Amino acid sequence: MTGAAPTADRATAFDATAPRASLGYSVYRRFIDGIWHVEGSLPLAPGQSVDDAFDRLEPLFRQTGTTRERTGDTLSFRKEIQAAQDKMAVFDGGVLRIEQDAPGLMLRYRLASRALLFCFLAPLLFLAFAQATIVLGKFEKARTEAKGKKPEVKKPPVVLNPIDKALGAPEPDPPKKKGKKDEDDKKPSPTPGYVFAGIFAALYAVGRILEDRRIKALFRKSLLGT
Repeated sequence: MTGAAPTADRATAFDATAPRASLGYSVYRRFIDGIWHVEGSLPLAPGQSVDDAFDRLEPLFRQTGTTRERTGDTLSFRKEIQAAQDKMAVFDGGVLRIEQDAPGLMLRYRLASRALLFCFLAPLLFLAFAQATIVLGKFEKARTEAKGKKPEVKKPPVVLNPIDKALGAPEPDPPKKKGKKDEDDKKPSPTPGYVFAGIFAALYAVGRILEDRRIKALFRKSLLGT
């Protein structure tokens, strides 16, 4: 499925795939882009032409919800509502370009993934929830101390019914006093926030590394036809 991208979007996508140093990217921008962009390069086989390389990569972009456009040595694509069987479903768009390098032709790619961005931001969100829970707990504690501790009302001992006593029933246990541990259990805890933050941080770290390697292996396999 092919589709024509707007001229402005195409120009932006083309510029994004150029080497960062030539575009004058700052260190800050490089870090931000690296959070949710995967980029790399692969050498083409000796004697392999630009047309042959893109023909071999074509099946990867012939998927439901994918629009693509090729202009000379550059191919840009966009994905919407990716299918589960799409091997590039984790990516929402990107640019592939073949250019001449010292050893020969080189495929350079730059792909964007909102899934990676979400996994990166999710830990920050849960950490914010955890910190908000801590602040709320301190606020509630200060408000309780300001009001003063309520005097503890002693409950009268439970008297055993005479009939039960005659039948030999054991004496009822005296009412238990609420300890500090019981009060702490009722307080909101930041632990769940830290746990979920750790889970999503691990997902991002593993996913970022695996997707980088997986997409390179996928492109290499398509180019070599193995």
